[in-house]
This record gives sequence, C-alpha cells and structure tokens, in this order.
Amino acid sequence: MRNGLLAFSRALHALSTAALWVAGIGLVSMTIIVAYQVFMRYVVNASPAWTESGSIMIMSWFIFLGAAVGVRENFHMGFDVLLYVLPRGGKAWLRAISDIAIFAFAFGMVYYGGELALRGWSVRIPVLGLPQTFTYLPIVLSGVLMCLFSLERLLRRAAGDNVDDVETDATVTAD
Repeated sequence: MRNGLLAFSRALHALSTAALWVAGIGLVSMTIIVAYQVFMRYVVNASPAWTESGSIMIMSWFIFLGAAVGVRENFHMGFDVLLYVLPRGGKAWLRAISDIAIFAFAFGMVYYGGELALRGWSVRIPVLGLPQTFTYLPIVLSGVLMCLFSLERLLRRAAGDNVDDVETDATVTAD
C-alpha cells in the first residue's frame, strides 16, 4: 500500500511539473502574441484578428493549470488564520477539511466545466476556427488535476506522511 502511494505521489509530481511547464510556455507564448499584436497594430497598422482571442484562450489555460499546481504545492487558499490558534493536533484536521473542500470545488469544476465543454463542441470560435470547447477545457483539466492533488494529500496524511508545513507550525507555536 505504501509503495503504491509513493508511486502515485511520484506520478503526480511529474504531472504537476509538466502542467507547470505547459503553463510557463503558455505565459511566454501569450506575451509574444500580445507583443506581436501591438507591433502589428501600431507599427504596421494591420492587427491580425486571431491574436486577441488566441491570447485570451492561452491565458485561461495557464491560469487554470497554474492554479492546479498551486493546489499540489499547497499555495491555495486555506484556513491559515485558524492555524495560529489551534493546537498542533487540530491543524492536520483543519488541513484535511481544507483538502476536502478543494476536492469538492474541483469536482464541481469537472462536472460543470464538462457540461460547458460538451455544449460548446458544435460552436466554432470564428477567428480561431476551433470549437468553443477549447475555451472550457482548461476548467475541466485543472479540476481533474486539483481532485488528484487534493486526494493525494488526503491519502498521504491518512498514511501518516508529513504533507503539512511543519516549519510554519513551529514558528507559529514559538511566537
């Protein structure tokens, strides 16, 4: 069981790293597209129609993928204020509740984002020629990743692994 959990965790780490790379490449790509759009509009006086829609779509991809990586790296919103007043034993419970809330929210992203993606399959984005599904797909994909990452944290915490930020706990209780 423990070996399987560690293999699952390693696979999710690789998936998280890949998502972070794709998000970074998306950020650089969007920056290049926007710079190209500004150059074409103000220097050449002929702005391509696809640049705005393309950069917005790329932006939604890297924002949602980055948010999923944030869940894996524990940079998401949580009950941090309560961690200052809780005893050490209650902190793991509060973090588990936070992970359950993240899982529930992410499951909603998968479900409702999936509905939007299915409805948009027959609609085309005029300037890109892509199905509108590509606009909603990052919601679904990041929701799946968030579900996996929060489930990993819950399983590892249940197995006794230290997945919480102990250094922060030590400084909080020392103050």
